[in-house]
Amino acid sequence: MTRILSALLAAIFTLFVFLDSAAFAQSPDDVVWVQIEAQPRLSEATARARVYSEIVEDVNGFSLGGGWYAIAVGPYLRSDAEQVLRQYVRSGIVPRDSFIQLSSSFRQQFWPVGANVLNRDVVTAPDAVDIATAPPAATSPTPPVEPATPEVPEVPVVQAADETLSEARRSERDLSAQERKDLQIALKWAGFYNAAIDGSYGRGTRSSMAAWQEANNFEITGVLTTLQRAALLKQYNAVLDGLGLQLVRDDQAGIEMVMPTAEVGFARYEAPFAQYDSTGDIGARILLISQAGDQNTLFGLYDIMQTLEIVPLNGPRERKNSSFTLVGENAQIVSETRASLQDGQVKGFTLIWPAGDETRRSRVMDELEKSFTRLPAVLDPAAGGDSEQAIDLVAGLQIRQAKLARSGFFIDRSGTVVTTAEAVASCGRLTVDGDTDADILAQDADKGIAILKPRSALAPLAVAAFDLGTPRLQSEISVAGYSYEGVLSAATLTFGKVADVRGLSGEEHLNRLALKAQAGDAGGPVFDASGNVVGMLLPKASGAQELPEDVSFALDGGSVAALAAQAGVQLNATGRTGTVAPRDLRMAAQGMTVLVSCWE
Repeated sequence: MTRILSALLAAIFTLFVFLDSAAFAQSPDDVVWVQIEAQPRLSEATARARVYSEIVEDVNGFSLGGGWYAIAVGPYLRSDAEQVLRQYVRSGIVPRDSFIQLSSSFRQQFWPVGANVLNRDVVTAPDAVDIATAPPAATSPTPPVEPATPEVPEVPVVQAADETLSEARRSERDLSAQERKDLQIALKWAGFYNAAIDGSYGRGTRSSMAAWQEANNFEITGVLTTLQRAALLKQYNAVLDGLGLQLVRDDQAGIEMVMPTAEVGFARYEAPFAQYDSTGDIGARILLISQAGDQNTLFGLYDIMQTLEIVPLNGPRERKNSSFTLVGENAQIVSETRASLQDGQVKGFTLIWPAGDETRRSRVMDELEKSFTRLPAVLDPAAGGDSEQAIDLVAGLQIRQAKLARSGFFIDRSGTVVTTAEAVASCGRLTVDGDTDADILAQDADKGIAILKPRSALAPLAVAAFDLGTPRLQSEISVAGYSYEGVLSAATLTFGKVADVRGLSGEEHLNRLALKAQAGDAGGPVFDASGNVVGMLLPKASGAQELPEDVSFALDGGSVAALAAQAGVQLNATGRTGTVAPRDLRMAAQGMTVLVSCWE
C-alpha cells in the first residue's frame, strides 16, 4: 500500500513540476531574476553573495526553503534578464547553468542585509558595454556547478537507515515536552504545520511530518527518525548560521545569555546598561539591563527607555507590576526590550536589529529570551561615570530629539493650545508640555496659526487672558517662549516694544515688534504691560530678504480669537489696566506657555 501511495504522490509531483515549468513560458514583460547559484548553508551563500556584489550589480540572496539559499541578480524584465544571462555567461562571470527564475520561488531575503526587494519594480539592467568590460574569467568567482534543473533545488537524499519505524516511535517517546514542541515549531517554520505548539503529536502533526518527509526525499511514515529530526532542526537553525551564537557571561552585570558573538561585542558599561555594540555586517546591538531597585525603578526605566533613539515610537509596549516589554520599529531598526523586577533587582536586555530581517531577528530574540539567566551580581551604579556627559545622553545613549520645537500657550482650562503653524507641519507626532500627545483642532496656514487639542486633559497653571484691542504704538510688550527649544525647562521672557500695528506691506492682522526673538520663541504669547495677551509671536520670515535681528512680527489677538471661535473654543477676555509686577508676569507666563514638539 505504501508503495502504491508513493507512486501516486510521485505522479502528482511530476504533474505539478510540468505545470510549473509551463508557467515559465511568459511574455518579455515578465518580472524575473537571473539565479546564478544555490548554496546549502546560509554562511556560504552570504560569502558568495558578497563576492558577486564586488563584480556585478543588483545582487540579492533569498532562502529557497529546504535549507537552500539562492543568489540572484535583478529583478529585470524577462527580455533584459535573458540579455544579462547571455552576457554574463559569455564573459565567464557566472556558471553556464545559471537560469531565469520567478519571484515566487524565493522566500526571506538574506542579502543585502536588511533589504526586502521581492515586491519592488524592475531595475534597469546593466548595458552590454558594462558587462563586456567586467573582470575576466580568471579573476571572477568560480561558483560550483548547480543541479541541471535548479528551479527545484535538489535536496541531498538522506537515507533513513538509522532507525526502523518501530525504533523511531520508541526514540520519539523519549523526547522531552520541550523537544516535542521544538519539532512542531520547526515544522511550522518550514511551512508544513499550522496548529498549536503543544507537544502533542496528533493527526495534524503526523500529516505535517509526512509532508516534510516527502519534500525531503525520506520514506513517508509520519514518524521522524532521530536522523530526520536532526535534519529538520538543522534546516530550522540554518537562518542562524554565521551569527556565532554562544553563551556569554557578564559577571559585572550579573547576566548570562546566548549572544550573536559574530555580530556584537562588549563595548562599555554605562549604568544601568552593559552595552554590546555592532562588530559585524548586520548592525545589531544588545544592551544588558542591570540595576538594584524597586517597582518605581522599573517604572522609571520603562519611561526613560521610551525617550531613547534606539526605541522608535511605533510598536507595541506593555507594563505590568513587575515587568515590561517595549517594541519600537521604524524604517531602519526594530528594537525589543524585556525587563523584570525580582528580589530587588531590575534586569533584562534590549536587542536592536535592522528592519526587514524579521525572520532572523525573531529567532535571535527567542534564543536570547530562552537563555537569559540571572546571576547574583548587579551592575555598579557608578559604572561608566567617567564617560562623556551631555544633557541629550542617558547612560551614553542618545535621547530621541524632536524634528522641531516651538512655543505655544494655553487658551482654556482643558489645555487647548495655540501655536504657530510652522510647529505642526509634516509631523508624525505632536506633543505639548513634554510628553502629552496632541492633535490639530484647527489651523490657518496663511496666517501661520494652529490650535491643538491634547489627547488627555491637562490642568494649566495659568490660561491666557486676551485684550483684543489694538496695542498702542511704542508701548512695552514681552514675549514668553522656549527660546532654546527645550534646553531650558521653563519659558523665558524677552522684552521689546510695539513698532507698528501693521505689517511691512500694510497687513492689518500683524503687529511689528521691536524685539530680538529666537526661533524657539515662535508661537509664544505676546503680553502688554498689564499682563494681557495681545497676540502670538510668528516665526522669522524666510526668503531672499533678510530683516534686522530686532524686527519680529506677531499675529494680533483678533485673528487668534477668530480661529478659536471656528474651533469652538471660547477665549478669556480681560480689561486689566496698570502695570503688572515682573514676578507676577513671569509666573503667569511660565504657567501658560508650553513647549510644542514635532516628531518624525
